[in-house]
Amino acid sequence: MSLRKLVLVIAIAALLMACAQQAEKPVPTPAEKTPTAENTPEVKEVEIPIGVLVDLSGPLTTYGEDIKATVEIAKDEINKYFEEKGKPYRVKVYVEDTRVDPKVALDKVQALHGKGVRLIIGPMGSGEVKNIADYVTANKIIIISPSSTAIPQLLGITKPEEKKFIFRFVAPDTFQTKAIAKEVQELGIKGVVITYVGNAWGKGLADAAKPLFEEYGIEVAKVVEYPDPPPADFSQYINAIEDGIKNLADKYGTEKIAVVAFSYEETYTMLSQIPEDSILLKVMWIGCDGNAYSRKITEMCDRVNAVKMYSTLFESKGDSYEQLNKTYYGKYGRTTYQYGLDAYDAAWVLALSFAQVYDKEGKFDPDAVAEVIPKVTEEYSKGAYGVTPVSGFIKLNEWNDRASGNYAIWGVEDCQWVLKGIWKSEKNEVEWK
Repeated sequence: MSLRKLVLVIAIAALLMACAQQAEKPVPTPAEKTPTAENTPEVKEVEIPIGVLVDLSGPLTTYGEDIKATVEIAKDEINKYFEEKGKPYRVKVYVEDTRVDPKVALDKVQALHGKGVRLIIGPMGSGEVKNIADYVTANKIIIISPSSTAIPQLLGITKPEEKKFIFRFVAPDTFQTKAIAKEVQELGIKGVVITYVGNAWGKGLADAAKPLFEEYGIEVAKVVEYPDPPPADFSQYINAIEDGIKNLADKYGTEKIAVVAFSYEETYTMLSQIPEDSILLKVMWIGCDGNAYSRKITEMCDRVNAVKMYSTLFESKGDSYEQLNKTYYGKYGRTTYQYGLDAYDAAWVLALSFAQVYDKEGKFDPDAVAEVIPKVTEEYSKGAYGVTPVSGFIKLNEWNDRASGNYAIWGVEDCQWVLKGIWKSEKNEVEWK
């Protein structure tokens, strides 16, 4: 064999031996590979789109701005929670201004739906909820209102199953009217004139309150409805209220009669238009959750001081309230309202319910989410997720409405809202401060 052939044979033999040794080595599986930027599996982020329907330019802006702010805080805290849990979910908020106008609310719901939003906090008013009820039900859009209080029947809903996709984290008017009637009785009022905004919410309060006043022996001299949206000029309605109050004054005197206003912040527009010599500025005014704790009183201090302006507001705070309020105050220099608390909790419940269903099914299923919300609400209230409600324990009834909580009674002194008492639902008693 020539030297050239010998070198060739040796080279071929070495090559074959190397290949054989390589074949004996096992090939690493993907799980066994050392993670690198190239082979680490990418976790896909899952967006949870939540719409927020609030009033930012109408008669409930005080509360609408508050809800928007608390939901933004909730969004940041929920996203931090999911990140710490190693979950891929991230909440994104889509805010829309409805001006508490039912038609605008429907337009905004349809616009959000077009963007793929199927979870909504709001709207604020019961008239809005009524106007969107058919659309959200037909399209399986889940809403949690933090402030709609009309009884279900006034929303056009006759059976609990018709309200499957509509939740409310505030107690309905059957609670509030009991609180107001008891408050008015204990204030020593003998006669009232009721005025209300002509929508489902206002009418519901007026219809529920009138017989309760009468049960306590309080005369209802007149009921005055004004249109929704509220008019720019309240003159004709002021005259009608004044006529009723004059008749009561002849019987009981001005100290034992009152105007009861089931209205939004337009109450203060009405007050600003009352003539200076009117008897309406010499009697007490009783408000409700639509006008309680409003910042608009600073625009007419002399008038709200004169009429005292007692108003009820759903009152329920949980262990987490102080921390939220600290965060809120740090950002805005003021404390948050009850509806903001309800909205904050609504954001958590929607996000947790979405994640629970998505973990199980790998997709968003509106029917499944609607079905788990009551259970998630209960578990959230008990702290099962490591977080607790800022608005206290949330108990839902068969109509998916809150069935727990009390009402604070606020009054105006020196152009400031002062807590006057708490109506306790369990005993139907007012604890005056």
